[in-house]
Amino acid sequence: MARLAIIPARGGSKRIPRKNIRLFHGKPIIAYSIQIALNSGLFDTVMVSTDDDSIKEISLKYGAAVPFMRSEKNSSDTATTLDVIREVLKQYHDIGRIFDEVCCIYATAPLIQVEKLMVGLDMLEGDVASVFPVVAFSFPIFRSLKVDDENFVSMNWPEFAQSRSQDLPAAYHDAGQWYWIRPELITDSLYTNTSKAVILSEMEVQDIDSEADWQMAEMKFGLRGKF
Repeated sequence: MARLAIIPARGGSKRIPRKNIRLFHGKPIIAYSIQIALNSGLFDTVMVSTDDDSIKEISLKYGAAVPFMRSEKNSSDTATTLDVIREVLKQYHDIGRIFDEVCCIYATAPLIQVEKLMVGLDMLEGDVASVFPVVAFSFPIFRSLKVDDENFVSMNWPEFAQSRSQDLPAAYHDAGQWYWIRPELITDSLYTNTSKAVILSEMEVQDIDSEADWQMAEMKFGLRGKF
């Protein structure tokens, strides 16, 4: 059974310029995703999908394949992860390579653990179309507030105003690290009614969209193994 790791890394990051190759604890941040995929031993091929020559050069240096450059259409802000995956799979299909299981690994996810990738792969069986990591919101969203234009506060779910936080169900969000998929079961979304989740802790996850996020990710990375 052939497996492919796709690491999407376009060159046009706006909130953090050149984010995908910015140094993180001394290495371009994309290097961590590449090395995690390679060291896992789970993949026949680890490739980077990019439109950027500098990203291509760095990706090759750290051992990834870059057999195709990403199209202009799928290098825009509006291109989705699924668009990129489908383009890569078609490019491989055109040269006679078919993959049964695919893992899309984000370029800015240095907290990924091989063990959790393996757990996700083990869950990708039967009619399961995709598996991805999630993390719980730090406070129950059913007690969340909204603030109007005049700064008046009200509850989003007033029926839970008197509920104790520990009595409310946990709510989760996508950890933004990776997606295992079986391409033949994916239609218009990476999330399907047969998707499963691997639950991570807050110390294993950090979305990176700002300078503060970047610093927090570096702190969590430095603390790995201490919690």
